[in-house]
Amino acid sequence: MKFHVNRDVFSEAVSFVVKLLPQRNPQPILAGVLIEASEAGLSLSAFDYEASARTTIDATVDEPGTILVHGRLLSEIASRLPNAPVQVVVQEDGGILLSCGSARFTLSAMPVHEYPAIPEVTGESGVVPGDDFATAIAQVAFAASRDDVTPVLTGVQLEVTDNQLSLVATDRYRVALRDIPWDGETTGETTAALVPARTLQEVGKTFGGGGNISISFTGSGDREIVAFTAGNKTVTSLLIKGNFPPVRRLFPETTEHYAVVNTGELSEAVRRVALVLDRSAPLRFTFNADGVTMDASGGDQARASETVDCHLLGEEVVLGLNPQYLLDALSAVKSEFVRVTFTSSDNANKLSPVLITSQTSVDQAGADNFKYLLQPNLLLR
Repeated sequence: MKFHVNRDVFSEAVSFVVKLLPQRNPQPILAGVLIEASEAGLSLSAFDYEASARTTIDATVDEPGTILVHGRLLSEIASRLPNAPVQVVVQEDGGILLSCGSARFTLSAMPVHEYPAIPEVTGESGVVPGDDFATAIAQVAFAASRDDVTPVLTGVQLEVTDNQLSLVATDRYRVALRDIPWDGETTGETTAALVPARTLQEVGKTFGGGGNISISFTGSGDREIVAFTAGNKTVTSLLIKGNFPPVRRLFPETTEHYAVVNTGELSEAVRRVALVLDRSAPLRFTFNADGVTMDASGGDQARASETVDCHLLGEEVVLGLNPQYLLDALSAVKSEFVRVTFTSSDNANKLSPVLITSQTSVDQAGADNFKYLLQPNLLLR
């Protein structure tokens, strides 16, 4: 095999396909990048049985063929090559010679016949705007659990209903939900796919630069996959098996008990006051007609408090919230003001979650279809 390719194009392609590979892979063969050279150009792929990435780029192919080379090493080399065309040649002894300007690298070839087949994408189910999808992922994925003990909570649930795609994530203490437009096939019933949050976050970073993203659901049984395609790049992910908790029912229909606060002012105040808190301790919030007051006390008699203006509709509320979980929500809202809605529960012994949504102004609710539920913490008297 022999081909010539632009350095920047080659480096970007290799970097893309290795992003989803784990740092440590139990099977050495899965650390490889598969490069296929043909008259159509170059195809680069990586696969670890759970996620795959594939891209095609233009290249001058003198001798077609297929090679498998260690992905992360190739990516590091490609990112540091001099500004010159790249030439790759498979030598008679089976070694791979990569040359660029005066730089020369000889790499070992991995056995192609041992590499698993890359999942094939069959059909297109629908299309979403790339920017909207990337923003929705950023607003939701952080709420997924990082504890592998409960795998279903480490994913983001994608739900397709009519002309809408919903993204939902929860770690039991909070729930994040965002709806975006969906243009594609619908069956009248909800199509659901539970995608690992880590994979989805990489998709958002890679495909969020504009244009549309095609999403398709294929496979069956234990090998159900979702595929994301934009331009010449495709990422597939094995779906997480299991039943995602029915968290939608936790969101209230309507309530007239809420406070509207400037998002930036509230964020900065929370960061300052939380400095004296012991780790994992809740921050005390008092919402009343004078504003929202945050109080914190920590070790060594350290105390802090601060008040921020707010518009309160309803009676005074005192509750404890995890400051980092609240800051995550305030960052995701992406609006000048935020509405903190106080929900009610039939169970008097159970704290009711607060609902956080965007607010265009003090009087005008936002329209980005983002919702965030946060469970309060018990406050010590």
